[in-house]
Amino acid sequence: MNIPDNIKKLGMKVAYSYLDKDPGKNVPKLMDWVDRILPPEAFEGQRKVFRTVIEDPDNNWFRLIRSVWTDIDSGVRKAIFQNFFVNANFKWTPKQKEIREKYNLDIPWAILMDPTSACNLKCTGCWAAEYGDKLNMSYETLDSIIEQGKDIGISFFIYSGGESLVRKKDIISLCAKHDDCQFLAFTNGTLIDEEFANEMLRVKNFIPAISVEGFEQETDSRRGQGTFARVEKAMAILKRKKLPFGVSCCYTSKNVDAIGSEEYFDWMIDQGVKFCWFFTYIPVGKAAVPELMVSPEQREFMYRQVRKFRDTKPIFTMDFWNDGEYVEGCIAGGRKYLHINAGGDIEPCAFIHYSDSNIHEKTLLEALQSPLFMAYRKGQPFNSNHLRPCPLLDNPQKLREMVESTGAYSTDLAAPENVRDLTDKCVETSKKWAVKADELWQECGKACAGCAEKNSSVQL
Repeated sequence: MNIPDNIKKLGMKVAYSYLDKDPGKNVPKLMDWVDRILPPEAFEGQRKVFRTVIEDPDNNWFRLIRSVWTDIDSGVRKAIFQNFFVNANFKWTPKQKEIREKYNLDIPWAILMDPTSACNLKCTGCWAAEYGDKLNMSYETLDSIIEQGKDIGISFFIYSGGESLVRKKDIISLCAKHDDCQFLAFTNGTLIDEEFANEMLRVKNFIPAISVEGFEQETDSRRGQGTFARVEKAMAILKRKKLPFGVSCCYTSKNVDAIGSEEYFDWMIDQGVKFCWFFTYIPVGKAAVPELMVSPEQREFMYRQVRKFRDTKPIFTMDFWNDGEYVEGCIAGGRKYLHINAGGDIEPCAFIHYSDSNIHEKTLLEALQSPLFMAYRKGQPFNSNHLRPCPLLDNPQKLREMVESTGAYSTDLAAPENVRDLTDKCVETSKKWAVKADELWQECGKACAGCAEKNSSVQL
């Protein structure tokens, strides 16, 4: 049955209104309605998983769904639904498909961009601490990136830095102008105050992901004394005003035990955190500290802990390295996202500081067709074992080959880094992880279809 898009869109809005009245009661009824109108084979795996979730009121995922109605402002919730579901499916996805087919290239799901290189903290091992306030993209440039993204079907824009909220007035202005898009920012959280929270309530389409290194000891030891207390204060403001927010965690050899603990997951949930994005430490930049890279045993610990708590805790989690099996490898290079630094350099990834394009000289569409991005497209997946997805951390020779074959330049502002020097820092770590990752892949990997289905909610 071919249902016109306008009828589908109306159906989604009606379904949301029905759900909004009493989510606990109406989610199962809505699922019954979906089962009646869709063929049995349509989205069979996803429907089976969702049905399992909603049949148990104590299920952690159902608890998370219900919390979206109890904990989040109704206007913000409606805007997120409109942008992530209605607009994404009926406004942006058709554009993406059209451009993909016309130019035979990848169109990313999101653009990550740095409004500024400035930061109000100086965290150990972070390249941004070296840059200072040397670079800023103008409001007009940021606006142009968003307009160009929308032209090719991209509607999700993520800010990083530096500290993105150094530019919070411009960020809010862009949210207001592009109210058909969804915005998120990686932020240290220390600049979130009552005034900014009120602005978030006004525009409704901005979500912060606050960077935390664990508890007070772990966070303050890397980010500076008093940072953890300021983060908790920011979270309290957001929770009180019913604003959605998440956490961004970089696990290192020094804090992995804290970040992977049940106590930490429970702390996040108690603070009001709805999602957590996990990253592992990458030794990028002159001030990099390779000793902060996790051991194979520590990375396996996070692999197992995230999966365990995904089954029991009402919080959405994603580990950008250890969840490679759910997205079939690396998501960078325009496959799912790309990065634009504060100097305008268009990079495959926030951790890959090499480029052959600049937004001041090329359009987004031209950059996606550049040699470096096409090399990424041709090379993905970089390993048949998707627990080894990264072309730097897990397959350093792959990054070396792509950078050297395309003539890409280092975008490091403080000390341009030869790609061989960078990848050499990851060679031994990648070899050691390969042994452990191959064991895990054999244990669960591709052969474990049940595991992939069970965790299908983590997929982008």
